[in-house]
Amino acid sequence: VAPPQDLQITDPGLLGSLNIEWKPPPNVQSFNECTVKYKFEYRNTGDRDWKVIFTRKLKFRVGFDLSRTAEVKVQTLLEGRCTDGVEVQSDWIYATFQVPLQGKLESEVQNFHCIYHDWEYLKCTWQPGLLAPRGVHYGLYYWYEGLDHAAQCDDYIQDHGINIGCMLQNLSQAEYKDLSICVNGSAAATLLRPLYITLRLHNLAKPSPPKQLVVSMSASEELHVAWSPPGGETPPQCLEYEVQLAEDQGEAKAAWASVSTQMETTLTISRANQSRISCVRVRGRTNIFCADQGFWSEWTPECFSVYRKEDKQLFILIPVILSLSSSLIICVLIGQCKKRSPEGKPLHASVG
Repeated sequence: VAPPQDLQITDPGLLGSLNIEWKPPPNVQSFNECTVKYKFEYRNTGDRDWKVIFTRKLKFRVGFDLSRTAEVKVQTLLEGRCTDGVEVQSDWIYATFQVPLQGKLESEVQNFHCIYHDWEYLKCTWQPGLLAPRGVHYGLYYWYEGLDHAAQCDDYIQDHGINIGCMLQNLSQAEYKDLSICVNGSAAATLLRPLYITLRLHNLAKPSPPKQLVVSMSASEELHVAWSPPGGETPPQCLEYEVQLAEDQGEAKAAWASVSTQMETTLTISRANQSRISCVRVRGRTNIFCADQGFWSEWTPECFSVYRKEDKQLFILIPVILSLSSSLIICVLIGQCKKRSPEGKPLHASVG
């Protein structure tokens, strides 16, 4: 079977989402008793693995990193009565695409970093490139499937008048899709290299700390910990939690130890053979059912001291003992004062 024809790559201006299309092999009409499919593979130069799609379509839109060359290849697959049920493969046809890159690599922005806070807003920050001159102007552009064209950030973070970050709101339609971003810079008489990157919001999510942390001790010396999800737009079913416990070590600083990582919002901890005071804290992140990765929230700020039963009894007895001791000391002092009073002084012989 012959390979497809006229494999082409075109850039619709969507920051890395390229259109790939081809035409059927010239003799496809002669294979009435067979199914004609195509095996389409694509990657960026430098990637070890190809991404594979089996399809009967003749056109695709897929995302690439435009800072590197896009590579695609496609072949014809033929199977059916005309091949006695054996799959026949054609040769591959290849195509590449490269955006003309301007400026030196050192002029590209540095330390680009994004966090999707509470599944509500995306905060991206960067630093000027090493070769960026004074007065440089940076702009962030973004696109995801559903937008007609690339949009520009309208809420920049600035430092001494230079854009060093962007806040993007209302991105719920972009969740679980490729979010293509370009940070471009301009300066007088200097060409700056643009940064292209593709993000997945759910893998950048960072929730707020859990709320309403409550710690209590049961009569059977078990520590009960309970909390509530952080709220906001973070899906509660998408969260897992880490619980840490610090034990009082006397003069030494208390050391934190993880006692659980779980998806429930309650935990019971055995307190046998442990010191009398515990400090408990909890944090959360997106679980494996909703993301491949994510950022841990900050720890809950509360710190609870929980006393064992015998410690509570001891703390009740100590004031009683101190009160009785004080009363005894006062009685002794009163007795001493009476002995030294005028009525109790011995009479001295008068001198005539």
